[in-house]
Amino acid sequence: MSDAETPTDPGDSTAETSDSPAERAAKHTPSSVPLQVRDLRKQFGGIVAVDGASFEVEKGSLTGLIGPNGAGKSTTFNCIAGVHEPTSGSVYFNGEEITGLEPYEIANRGLVRTFQIARELSEMTVLENMMLAPRGQVGEKLVHSVTPGLRDSVVEQEEDLRERAWETLELFEIDHLAGEYAGNLSGGQRKLLEMARALMTDPEMVLLDEPLAGVNPTLEEKLLDRIHELREEGYTFLFVEHDMDVIMNNCEHIIVMHQGRVLAEGDADDIRNNEQVINAYLGDTV
Repeated sequence: MSDAETPTDPGDSTAETSDSPAERAAKHTPSSVPLQVRDLRKQFGGIVAVDGASFEVEKGSLTGLIGPNGAGKSTTFNCIAGVHEPTSGSVYFNGEEITGLEPYEIANRGLVRTFQIARELSEMTVLENMMLAPRGQVGEKLVHSVTPGLRDSVVEQEEDLRERAWETLELFEIDHLAGEYAGNLSGGQRKLLEMARALMTDPEMVLLDEPLAGVNPTLEEKLLDRIHELREEGYTFLFVEHDMDVIMNNCEHIIVMHQGRVLAEGDADDIRNNEQVINAYLGDTV
């Protein structure tokens, strides 16, 4: 792995709080290809889950990653996000190698992920879940909360974060649940909360691991609407989903994995007409 700049301690910087999502997105590194995966391989004992996968994700795109169970999609996500350390290969984000970094280090660089099964803090309210997410909060260190001068900064930042949290909850139309314990939410509402909470970290790019699994059609439409709105504001998404209609109708670029490798790439028409893809996966589903 190449030398990387030492990540900033989450408690050592000041969180951005006042800008709109579009303004925050515009401040990020203007790389046209923020994510690059090169010859990625992950082996668990004698099982090769990812076998030399390579692909890129363009800035501001909604890119789909598809394939059946066992194709290596989730393991690829985990290697990118730092949950697993790759056996070999490299992952670059905005030109900086992030291979093998801890998840929080990668998130601090603006690359975050959601999970197939939402991981909310069930015994905290929806609003509290939101306000815990931003990095670089002054109040994370107890000494800052009791030090004259810094104490005022803690209060001011918390007020700004609260305002941001309410704005984001309104965007996802779950602001009416702000005082509800997160553990009491439905599955679809938890997915909305998880995506809203991810945005509170001020990401440049979001990895979405089956965000629509278990979501009813009404909430599914709401989630997709929010994803498209955010993409138009400059956010980048890599999107794993088993529903082929969702991928074909919403993603401008699609990556197909098979047995740990990238089998094909292209737009929806390219994938529909690719004989290898048809034979391996799609059959009569498109």
